[in-house]
Amino acid sequence: MTDVHSANKALIAPLRAAMYGFDEAGVRAALDGLIAPGAVVHMPHPFGDLIGPQDLYDTCYAPLLKAMPDLERRDWIVMGGPTEHGDDWVGCGGHYIGTFVAPWLDIPPTGHLTHMRFHEFYRITDGKVVEIQTLWDIPEVMMQAKAWPMAPSLGLEFYIPGPATLDGIVPGPWDEATSQASCTHIVSMLEHLKKHPSQGGPAVMEMEKFWHPRMNWYGPAGIGTGRGIAGFRNWHQIPFLNGMPDRGQYVEDITYHFFGDGDYAAVTGWPDMIQTVTHDGWMGIAPSGKRITMRSLDFWRLEDGLIRENWVMVDLLDAYRQLGVDVFARLREFNKARVPGKIPFPVGEV
Repeated sequence: MTDVHSANKALIAPLRAAMYGFDEAGVRAALDGLIAPGAVVHMPHPFGDLIGPQDLYDTCYAPLLKAMPDLERRDWIVMGGPTEHGDDWVGCGGHYIGTFVAPWLDIPPTGHLTHMRFHEFYRITDGKVVEIQTLWDIPEVMMQAKAWPMAPSLGLEFYIPGPATLDGIVPGPWDEATSQASCTHIVSMLEHLKKHPSQGGPAVMEMEKFWHPRMNWYGPAGIGTGRGIAGFRNWHQIPFLNGMPDRGQYVEDITYHFFGDGDYAAVTGWPDMIQTVTHDGWMGIAPSGKRITMRSLDFWRLEDGLIRENWVMVDLLDAYRQLGVDVFARLREFNKARVPGKIPFPVGEV
């Protein structure tokens, strides 16, 4: 008998297949078959919250398909499991790719193959998706178009890979013991991370207890990727804590959703972080003393009991919005000398 989490992953498969060979009719049919009409769809800034499959397609996918007519979805993580609140989730991570031939969100087209990472989480009840939480790495598209109007990343910007072990499409049956152990490891790691700096220096985090020495931390575009504990600390954690040292102190105001599937674990929440931008500021933004929320959708892969890979997505555009910075307005100003319009040759032709 198929367990519920394997069944839920199978439920997502027709949508993933339809988006691999992306066309409007097929994708609309797959969305209608999967998503409840009244489902709440949380999308990143600037899309906001939507309701149901039609709103999702018309607002998000139709413009993206117009900009990339050969749009293709590639998943490299598909995992599922129950949260501590008793909900059943499926998390998918991968890239949308396509030839960028027409403007999208005022980002000028390149005429070249373009990639945009996604983390998409689906809450499923009685065979229907009733809630979606999605982050698309829109800054990644801006960077490829040479149109990123904010501070440069400290970490490396590149095409984020899937799991080194090539096993991110986690097969069934769902393994409760291994999955719960993966979750427990991640929760304990995060509790230790929050000890610094309020309870002491970096040693109080005991990072070697949780992280593989050759770990990769795949951050969102705008922050970038770090290799090893030193890379994670220098290119993400130190600047983050220098600008927002009160992170982790408002857990009573947020709700986490952790779930595991074999050696993989994930967390979702909308939002799942609250902190105040003070001291050194963050990502080139001067400190305002303003408390902001953050949406982060993350995956971890454990290897030999330690975290070897961590894929992190944060809605940075929404964080900028809360701090009074309109990234899209800056993008338009930076690129007003570029001629807008569609690339003047069909996709795939010389």
